[in-house]
Formats: sequence, C-alpha cells, structure tokens
Amino acid sequence: METKFEAINALQNNAVRSKKPTSVQHKTHGDAIEGHTPTAIVYCQGNFAKIDGKTANGLVRHSQAYRIVSVIDSSHDGKNSGLVLDNIANQIPIFGNLTNAVANEPTIPDVFIYGMAPSSGKLSPKDRGVVLDAISLGMNIVSGLHEYLSDDPEIAAFAQSKAVTIRDIRKPKASKDMRLFDGSIAGVTALRVAVLGTDCAIGKRTTATILARALNARGIKTVLVGTGQTGLMQGAKYGVAMDAVPPQFCCGELEGAIVAASEAEAPDVILIEGQGALSHPAFCTSAFILRGSQPDAVILQHAPKRVHRCDFPNMKMPDPADEIALIEAFADTKVIGVTINHEGMTEAEITSSITAHSDRLGVPVTDALTRPISHLLNILVSAYPGLRQGSTLAVI
Repeated sequence: METKFEAINALQNNAVRSKKPTSVQHKTHGDAIEGHTPTAIVYCQGNFAKIDGKTANGLVRHSQAYRIVSVIDSSHDGKNSGLVLDNIANQIPIFGNLTNAVANEPTIPDVFIYGMAPSSGKLSPKDRGVVLDAISLGMNIVSGLHEYLSDDPEIAAFAQSKAVTIRDIRKPKASKDMRLFDGSIAGVTALRVAVLGTDCAIGKRTTATILARALNARGIKTVLVGTGQTGLMQGAKYGVAMDAVPPQFCCGELEGAIVAASEAEAPDVILIEGQGALSHPAFCTSAFILRGSQPDAVILQHAPKRVHRCDFPNMKMPDPADEIALIEAFADTKVIGVTINHEGMTEAEITSSITAHSDRLGVPVTDALTRPISHLLNILVSAYPGLRQGSTLAVI
C-alpha cells in the first residue's frame, strides 16, 4: 500500500507534466482571468448524487467560474458523472481517488474543490489528508465548509509553503465592512423572484440556475443572486453566503448584492436563490431572504416523495400548501408556481404529481430537470404577461 504522498510525489516527478502557475488570483468569486477558466477536480467521496453532495452535483450541472474536469467518489469509480446524476452523459468522469483523477489530465488541474456540504460543516480527518495531498501538488483549494481552511494552522502553513491559495466561500468579511438594511431595495425596478423550498438541499439553486439561463436565452436579461456556497462557487457574480453572516447584517448584505446587480446590470429580472425553508426550525435564512430581497414573487420547490426533513428523521415534511400560506403571511409577496424535485419518483409519478399539485394548489407546476423549459418559463409569463422578449417589465 502506498505511503502518504508517494503517489502524489510520483505525479510531481513525472517529467511529462508541465508545471502550471502555483497561484491563481481569483477576481469576483473565482472568475477566469486573461481568458483562462481554471480547471478543477471536485472531491465528493461517498456523497456524489446524494444530498450531502449537493455542491458537487451543482458544479457538475453548471459552472462558470471553473471548468470541472472530474469528480472524486470511489463509490462511482469509472462512471460518467452526468449519467450518475441525471442519466445524461457529459464529459466529466468520476475517479476513486485524487491520484487517478490527476493522472487523467495532461497537466495538474488548477483547483481542488471540496464538493460536499455535510451537516457538521467540518472537515473529517480522512478528507484533511486529501486536501493536503492536493496542496502538495500545487492545487489551489476551494471550500464551502463552515470550518475555514485558511484559518487551520496546518493547512494554511502548508498552502503558504506551496504558494497556493485557499478560498473559503463561507468566510465573511469583517463586521465593520458589512451593511445594514437601509431600504434601498425599493429603488430596484427589476422583477424580483425568490426560489424558495419546503426543505434544504431540495433543488432551489438548480431550478433558479435553469430559469436564469432560459430567461437570458429568451432575451429577458436576468441576474441570479447567489445566497449559498455552491452558487458562489459556480460563479454567481452577485451574492453572499447567507448562513455565514451575523443575523444583524443578513438583510442588508443581501439587499446590497441585489442593489449592486440592479445598478451594474440593469436587468429585467433578478432571481434570488433560496436557502433552507421558512418553516424549517433549523434555518433562519429564508426569513432573511424574504426580508432582504422583498421579492415580487416566489417559486416554491418541493420533493413529493421526501418523507422527512433533510438530516431530521423525526421532522415530517410540510405540505406545500402550508408553506405557501406561511410565505404569503410572512411577506408581501405571492407564490406563483411550484417546481418538483423528482427524487425517488418514476416518470409516471412525476406526471401524476405535477397534475395533482397544480389542481390542488391552483398554480402552475413543473419539474425543471425533466420537463420542457417552456413549462418553467410559463410560471413567470402566466403571472406577468408583460414579460416578453427584449422588454423591461414594470412591476405593478
């Protein structure tokens, strides 16, 4: 059995490999510099295509900031990540370990992304070893954990010795630099739509990303404001990791991101990524999102076959009708549609569920991943008929 770093050292000493720059200076949320999109390996051991692997899942589906070249998860070694995740092949293979993932590339990838979101928010001893291995190769580190790797004495010192960067997505700026809510959101003229859910890790970001892409393709200028680590890793130009911000500043920080997007981009629509669920006692982020963004409308994501809340086996999932009533009572907004997370569902069940929920809730219902994009667009167009290609919608 190989000792620690033996395989890594073999790769470092391979003369065939060209040496990449040891430091990538990221601009806004890791955007490419000088026309180069950093290449990245996403680490998701034992969790790819599962709830705790939502960061890796999201990056495989969509990434503007990084070119994802492979995923690490030994339980799917040798498989295609697109087939495992969505039954649609892509160009991103899965490997059982870092050594094999790196060996598959002509040069050592720029970035190692920790692609899991465990409920503990912390790094396991085994994963720590893999992070150190990646640093030894000169790969920059990106992490969305609540535990900041740049503050870890061992990891930080080793990264400095290898001249690589550590990007902690959730690490907030100093409190003195944070903003309080000041009401400037009232001056934003773009239609603001929040994509909320009945639970965490239920597909809110995925639905919002698909909808943003579809609206822009239709000529309706749309900006997606990220509120979690995965959206920011994917390259959201505007946003804040809400669950890492002190409560006093949550509404103001989100308001600031939305105002900045409005002023810089002059979009027709601003989509706001949701977090957790308003009814979920373990999360307060949905409340801050509703207060800080003051959305004109809400799209609700729900998983009909999910029995209990994520990580809470004794906490029953809410009825979407109850969640809609709570959202509309809590904020001056309207739930205009529901999107289905089809986990554990057959094709026939998806169709039946869409029909049943639409009839019972009285709003359009679709599945962003398995149904035509036009159905998702119809949720907005049905609520706002004035929303048409190339036009600015005045919200009344």
